[in-house]
Amino acid sequence: MTTSARITEPELSESGKNPLKGLLDFGQSPWMDYIRRDLLTGGELKKLIHNDGLRGMTSNPSIFAKAISTSKDYSDILESADAKQMNATQVYEKIAVRDVQDAADIFRPVYDESRQRDGYVSLEVSPTLALEMQKTLDEARRLWKMVNRPNVMIKVPGTKECLPAIRQLLEEGININITLLFAQSAYEAVAEAYIAALEARAAKGQDIAHIASVASFFVSRIDTLADSLIDEKLKAASDPRQKELLNSLKGKVAIANAKVTYKKYQELFGGPRWKALAAKGAQTQRLLWASTSTKNKAYRDVIYVEELIGADTVDTIPPATFDAFRDHGKLRPSLTENVDQAVKTMSDLEKAGLSMKDITDKLLVDGIKLFADAFTELLEATGKSAGVRA
Repeated sequence: MTTSARITEPELSESGKNPLKGLLDFGQSPWMDYIRRDLLTGGELKKLIHNDGLRGMTSNPSIFAKAISTSKDYSDILESADAKQMNATQVYEKIAVRDVQDAADIFRPVYDESRQRDGYVSLEVSPTLALEMQKTLDEARRLWKMVNRPNVMIKVPGTKECLPAIRQLLEEGININITLLFAQSAYEAVAEAYIAALEARAAKGQDIAHIASVASFFVSRIDTLADSLIDEKLKAASDPRQKELLNSLKGKVAIANAKVTYKKYQELFGGPRWKALAAKGAQTQRLLWASTSTKNKAYRDVIYVEELIGADTVDTIPPATFDAFRDHGKLRPSLTENVDQAVKTMSDLEKAGLSMKDITDKLLVDGIKLFADAFTELLEATGKSAGVRA
């Protein structure tokens, strides 16, 4: 699939089955990391749901920026008289909210059929607020009311500053997609926030069955950084055993990190504390694999989909990887395979003199800046297209 909104017709694998639909047999829901107006209005999204088993959709500033600046999909809003009375942020929100509402309406049958487990569309708070708790809290509430759909998720960064906001929003009954998670410790903190929020609602006699949340755990970016650090160490290494250890880690860290985190998910949502909530209808906060496109051409183009297939998870897949997996993806319950080896990989990383904490800390800082810069570019593109101030 290209970055245009035209969706290719499904092609079957050698077995005659569509691998994307096959993910559902393993308990994993394929979502798409993409949104664009003509995808919604031309019938393509409905085809993806029917033919490929698509179960949800996420968006980000870069996707909206490209759609606004390179197409006429939004000219009705951008060129309207109302837009001239708005600033760029207001124009963008009018565009984004309409797209998310329309996508949510198309996904509504999936939401109903899955009993509120799937069929969600995400809309994020401004990434520029990633370190500001109160502003994030206020904006998430505002966007939730604007979209006014039960199957929307408001995307909030999983920074320590925003953790209290995440906890509060969930207690208020707002569905949250917690993004920018790289470290297992960060995942544990947002899982705790989810469980605590549901416990607080249950203690007040409030319904908890309708609340949904995903923890978006980033994958390929970890290998990109880890591999570059490994290469640096290899240049300086002279000990053959050290070189062998370093080479054994290339392309392995991201998947190992995800597998170890999934093991923690199973523990957190398998104990008596969770079972008390499940008895009241609560659904688990699923891990969502994000950043699943392959950045290194030396690796299989669907590696981050194939190696992370497991029950009660979501994989949000960008268009090109979505097409590639439909074409030649291989299915197996990979997420629970060789977990002991994954634990060893994480241990070997430290033995090789590389700190996973340093890697995930840097990725979080870089991710915040990357998303904030993309959001600024989005507003500039919107302002230019609408002829209004940024």
